[in-house]
Amino acid sequence: MDYLVSELIGTMILTLFGCGVVANVLLEKSKGQNSGWIVITMGWGMAVTFAVYASKLSGGHINPAVTIGLASIGAMEWALVPYYLAGQFIGAFIGAVLCYLVYKCHWEPTQDAGLKLAVFSTGPAIPCTFENFLCEFLGTFFLLFIIMALGAHEFALGMGPLVVGFYILSIGLSLGGPTGYAINPARDLGPRIAHALLPIPGKGGSDWGYSWVPVIAPICGGIAGCHVYKLIFG
Repeated sequence: MDYLVSELIGTMILTLFGCGVVANVLLEKSKGQNSGWIVITMGWGMAVTFAVYASKLSGGHINPAVTIGLASIGAMEWALVPYYLAGQFIGAFIGAVLCYLVYKCHWEPTQDAGLKLAVFSTGPAIPCTFENFLCEFLGTFFLLFIIMALGAHEFALGMGPLVVGFYILSIGLSLGGPTGYAINPARDLGPRIAHALLPIPGKGGSDWGYSWVPVIAPICGGIAGCHVYKLIFG
């Protein structure tokens, strides 16, 4: 149960600040409106950093692709996986709800339903199922590959999460354009469910037809990244 609570708190922080920076950039009359992709990617990178710090007890996975990828190579017990996943998905949902409340006065002035959905979940810039899947797969493949590689290096005490946060920033800047780089099933599905349930004025649909891509592709990519690293480096 401690692991579930730790992952819940970490993933809640991740989505509150991650969805929050998107809201700040996209929603009407926000002070950060139109500040751009650099602000969004930096916000997500720092959100990951401090979410990992906050969930130290459980190792700061805050991502089902990380949890399942590590379990698939025996780096954690499968018996713990349900606790991690429950904490991650519940935390992501709560974080999205908190973001909604923070920006509650900005939903009605924002007319574009697509921008409202983008605060909560990812979507393709150009819908191309194979390419969109590949983008999310590769982004998460290299996320797990580098996380495994970082474990072979020594950092000053407490610097590990900051390094991971800057790596998330790098992924967003380089690979985030086609799909918005979910690279995390909880980060996308939890807030998407929140979008579907919350009374957001003029919100439109939640794009369930695409929703499987940012769930399945990251899990597959995470498993592949862990196994390829282990195959190469043992």
